[in-house]
Amino acid sequence: MVATKVVAHLLCLTPLALLGWRFWDVFKTGSDALGADPIATVEHFTGLWALRFLLLCLALTPLRQLTGRAEFIRFRRMLGLYAFAYASLHLAAYLGLDLRGYWTQIFAEIVKRPYITVGFTAWLLLVPLAITSTTGWIRRLGRNWGRLHKAIYAIGVLAVLHFWWLVKSDIREPLLYASILAVLLAWRGWKALSRRRTAAAATAARPAPRPQ
Repeated sequence: MVATKVVAHLLCLTPLALLGWRFWDVFKTGSDALGADPIATVEHFTGLWALRFLLLCLALTPLRQLTGRAEFIRFRRMLGLYAFAYASLHLAAYLGLDLRGYWTQIFAEIVKRPYITVGFTAWLLLVPLAITSTTGWIRRLGRNWGRLHKAIYAIGVLAVLHFWWLVKSDIREPLLYASILAVLLAWRGWKALSRRRTAAAATAARPAPRPQ
């Protein structure tokens, strides 16, 4: 299991390594490895991988239910933390490279641009999930931990909406991720409805109590 987790960490860090290599290539050779607009490339790259890790995290429960293999769930916390890490890099790139240190402008941007509003809200909602991802917090919060971490569904919607509103014309890529998210949420809705129906049927099948 340790070897599997090491491989998983390496795979999760691979996009960051690729981005670092592209930076190095530009620095050493002056190539266009980061495209015509390097800032936009970095922001898009980190934001896209944050969204991908978020969707992968949401996909683990359906995978477990479909395959019956509980070990998939062991990677859920890891993927969620990597989603937060890449989302934080995405925000840092926006603050440090796009706003160039004029961080006070972020509040004006949040009010003025709806796609920044929903993106920043998604990141803020990720913060408490990342903080409470430890075993100690799981014990402290008990059942409330599960309730708190259901915010991941709203975060997924906000992240996709952020991407959708950010794209000016070609919506094929955000549409793909929106479709994946819709399937994952629909699966959860269907499973929840099935559990309620099963519980209702079991309750109806119980014999009525005998009169005293």
